[in-house]
Amino acid sequence: MSGGASPVARAGFVTVVGRPNVGKSTLVNRLVGEKVAIVSDKPQTTRNRILAVVNRPPVQMILLDTPGIHKPMHEMNRRMVATATRSIGQGDLGLWMADVEERPGPGDRFIEGLLRRSRLRVVLALNKIDRVAKPRILPAIEAWRHVSDFAEIVPVSALTGENVDRLERVLMDALPEGPALYPDDFLTDLPERFFVAEMVRERILVHTREEIPYVTGVVVESFEEKEDLVRIQAAVLVERENQKAILIGRGGSMLKRVGTEARRQIEAFLGTKVFLGLFVKVRERWREDEAVLGQMGLGEAEGRRSAPDGRD
Repeated sequence: MSGGASPVARAGFVTVVGRPNVGKSTLVNRLVGEKVAIVSDKPQTTRNRILAVVNRPPVQMILLDTPGIHKPMHEMNRRMVATATRSIGQGDLGLWMADVEERPGPGDRFIEGLLRRSRLRVVLALNKIDRVAKPRILPAIEAWRHVSDFAEIVPVSALTGENVDRLERVLMDALPEGPALYPDDFLTDLPERFFVAEMVRERILVHTREEIPYVTGVVVESFEEKEDLVRIQAAVLVERENQKAILIGRGGSMLKRVGTEARRQIEAFLGTKVFLGLFVKVRERWREDEAVLGQMGLGEAEGRRSAPDGRD
């Protein structure tokens, strides 16, 4: 019989918060080991709350990836920020992500206030250390140390994986003791339609510039599963005719490129052949349209944190 102590079973929710474009989704994907959130170099890429489960028996960590907290200009953005702030209250632990190259500013003070009022223990991950010289990391840590009473500050690179293993240990050690809340094979609570729409939107983010990524939304209008084929029809929403022209491209080249790349990703995700039909719709002020935002899952049940067995 071994004389060593058995590992302590832990399980809990970690709410990942921060300003836009600090690398929250990149980190979540790395911790999970699978792509559950789209990523790009453009701010406000994440619009919904994404739940993803990390299983490291006997520890289970449930990550809540949230939209970047920013000053909202549209109803869509207001819902995004509300999703992030509401998710803070659903966590057992807060993971605040910040860019190591940026000094704390007014937006960070707002986030600090939200976290302080939540009374959560908070770990700060200073991301993007792969982009700075090592001597610059300690001064950055010192600058952030005065922002809040952090349980720990961990410099990481979500992109390369540097020091992410240490951050994972810090987070898991801080989770409450208890049994797993989700089955071992459970990855996320979001439906396949959500990921299909996000994969299309990601390709738009990659291939377009200026205002197009921010005025574009994707709605899956039909999802028909056959024996060896899934037929998907999706509408890409924009607000003006000139945006539609840019998104379609000369001779349909842009939309074809987006559709081809998205279809390949969707086929790999679903594990079957896919027919993907994309069409562009002009819908003025769709970012203010509550019905459209509801179709996209914005503002619906993001605060939910119940496990499948009903435990909260």
